[in-house]
Amino acid sequence: MKKIVLSFGILLGVLVGKGQGQWSRLDKDLEVAVSVDTLKQGKYSLIFIDKQPDFDKGVKAKLIETFFVTYPKLAKLYNKDAIKQVVFVMDPDYTGIAAAGGGVIRFNPEWFKKNPGDIDIVTHEGMHLVQAYPGGSGPGWVTEGIADYVRYVYGVDNEGANWKLPDLKPDHHYENAYRITARFFFWIEEKVKKGTIAKLDKAMRTKQYNEAFWSKQTGHGLEELWEMYKSNPAI
Repeated sequence: MKKIVLSFGILLGVLVGKGQGQWSRLDKDLEVAVSVDTLKQGKYSLIFIDKQPDFDKGVKAKLIETFFVTYPKLAKLYNKDAIKQVVFVMDPDYTGIAAAGGGVIRFNPEWFKKNPGDIDIVTHEGMHLVQAYPGGSGPGWVTEGIADYVRYVYGVDNEGANWKLPDLKPDHHYENAYRITARFFFWIEEKVKKGTIAKLDKAMRTKQYNEAFWSKQTGHGLEELWEMYKSNPAI
């Protein structure tokens, strides 16, 4: 992995040029950053803005490594036009776990103090950047279900985070999103028709998704698929 050192002024110009809004207000992040690292591998680059003075260097290295292992792969598989320059912000002012938008993934460092092995947050959030779905593309449960499906299939160390897909329970529904939906998607991919999730992702990105997608792709409607899944949920 090649490390590139840029002057503060050049870096600020690159980042602020990304646009407006909370995700692009990186000038404010840079003003209080403890460190800024710019790394490049092939055609993909990562700018890591660290605002947490005592953030674990070992965890930081794993997050960076996970990005360069998973993001290029996901872009190749799902969206070759995905953004090539990504920014990580380790942000103690952010109160969630992690979120992605506008080429930026913002992390809460407190989460990693308690969960240092949860490095495949990068895989999930990186997939959101690859998805790049436009407004009105489709339901949120599909978006998050795909991101956790991808984490399950392509994550580098889900076991180290004790992260796994949950067994089906009576109160589960496909619209629960995240891991519950991801397990359903994995079942469809394995038991019904391979390639379904890649086509689902494309339908979302091109605003072609509707419930008819399922019957056209698999020969079964969404509700029918869910009933089939409930009757034989083994994966």
